[in-house]
Amino acid sequence: MGVARFRDIPPGDGAPAIAEEDKDLIMHIELPIVGGHVLMGTDAPESMGFKVNFGNNVHLSIEPDTRAETKKIFDALSADGTITMDLQDMFWGAYFGSVTDKFGVQWMVNCMEKA
Repeated sequence: MGVARFRDIPPGDGAPAIAEEDKDLIMHIELPIVGGHVLMGTDAPESMGFKVNFGNNVHLSIEPDTRAETKKIFDALSADGTITMDLQDMFWGAYFGSVTDKFGVQWMVNCMEKA
């Protein structure tokens, strides 16, 4: 995917507009590293409800091969945790959800397999 900016988010029903000062911030960026692994990053604008503090400034991201595996992992991580975004088809073409597990670890689960 390379680099995606917050301005790339399509407008949605009931979704607030992106603040003008946040439109050029990075929504998604990838840095391929050794062994086929990828480091990913994003900005966290306060206008979108983010409050970055020591300890909440990292999400672990996992990319299972299948939607079924994605659902299984997501359900296991969300047990006794807090779902921050339900699993759903996203505009970038993935089946995606995010959760904070029962230990406070923040996870993003992203699957590129089509339905």
